[in-house]
Amino acid sequence: MNPTIPWKEIAKAALGLGATLTALNSLIYTVDGGERAVLFDRFKGVLEETIGEGTHFKVPWLQKPYIFDIRTKPYEFNSDSGTKDLQMVNLTLRVMCRPEVSRLPYIFNHLGLEYREKVLPAIGNEVLKAVVAQFNADQLLTDRPQVSALVRETLIKRAKAFNIVLDDVAITELKYGPEFSRAVERKQVAQQEAERSKFIVAKADQERRAAVIRAQGESESARVITKATADAGMGLIELRRIEAAREVAATLSKSPNVAYLPGGGNLLFGMNGPSR
Repeated sequence: MNPTIPWKEIAKAALGLGATLTALNSLIYTVDGGERAVLFDRFKGVLEETIGEGTHFKVPWLQKPYIFDIRTKPYEFNSDSGTKDLQMVNLTLRVMCRPEVSRLPYIFNHLGLEYREKVLPAIGNEVLKAVVAQFNADQLLTDRPQVSALVRETLIKRAKAFNIVLDDVAITELKYGPEFSRAVERKQVAQQEAERSKFIVAKADQERRAAVIRAQGESESARVITKATADAGMGLIELRRIEAAREVAATLSKSPNVAYLPGGGNLLFGMNGPSR
């Protein structure tokens, strides 16, 4: 006969084991790699010690850990700012940020876990408006490295006051308002028209100079011919006329559409009389 299985004893043991594991789990917490923790005590408040990676003990109900991610992460935000010449420009700023590990209890106590969302847009807009107001709209493009360096330097100082470390700051996008964009387009069209007008003026000037040089050449040629005619007579001119006539006759002789007719006589002399 098989002995009766002590189900009640097994259930009690399982229940006791579960309660033990639950109690043990409430006594410990784990901080993973790239994270740090601050411990909140109901009587003492936020403890000043930053807790590193590993498994740690806590007092149930009395203490509660809050986990911070201390790895460098990107954060982007937009800002509409006015330039020195009263043009509106929209800038997108990207920062690579992380919290200062030794100041995590202070950050949690004053800003909470969402410190990035509370601090970075506020100081970012403040810095961008202050920096952009020092430049004209066109200088934001021509002097962009200087603008970025000034924004980076100022923003790093402002973030440090809130115990936030910025490893990189960059302006990723810059957009002008529609009115300024249309003004730039009109300016480019006007510049193209000005360049076209300059080309037309330069072309007319070159043509004028060519006409002057050609007239001077023709005048010099006429002077030389006149002098030669006065010195040697009309023989050279007659020779040139004969040569030109020979060239014309040679050209006409090769044309199939040219017929030669005898001159100085009646063409009807070479025709037979009427038949009888």
